[in-house]
Amino acid sequence: MKIKDIMTHSAPRIPAECTIREAAEELSVTQCSDLVVVDDDNNFLGVLSEGDLIRSALPDIKEVISSGDSLSNAYDLFVEAGRANANKSFAHLVIKSPIIAHPDDEVLRIASIMVTRQIRRWPVVENGKLVGIDCSADICRKLMARCRT
Repeated sequence: MKIKDIMTHSAPRIPAECTIREAAEELSVTQCSDLVVVDDDNNFLGVLSEGDLIRSALPDIKEVISSGDSLSNAYDLFVEAGRANANKSFAHLVIKSPIIAHPDDEVLRIASIMVTRQIRRWPVVENGKLVGIDCSADICRKLMARCRT
């Protein structure tokens, strides 16, 4: 079975020129843990992870503790950093060479990499263009459907 047989064609994506605020809003709306970054021609540019976005605004806990600030003050610093960075580019956070799948990749090969690398979602790219996304849930659903027959 090939990835193209189970992938989702509508991947959560974001244009490269968007801001950190827009990326955070898109992550919230889609309820995904990452977004695929594309240009105006749908060329795949990389992946923006929710974790990297959050970490970019987190204060350094060691600095907070050494300065005598409390953790509640650290939250205020986190909010301040979020506000200060909201209208900036997220380009420095994009994973530019993530593991990707091709529509003709075998599902078993991708599933084994997903398990060993603990990756839940893969962009599916063909000729440099984003054509879909594959996730562990897609693989589980397809395999379970085959087990019933």
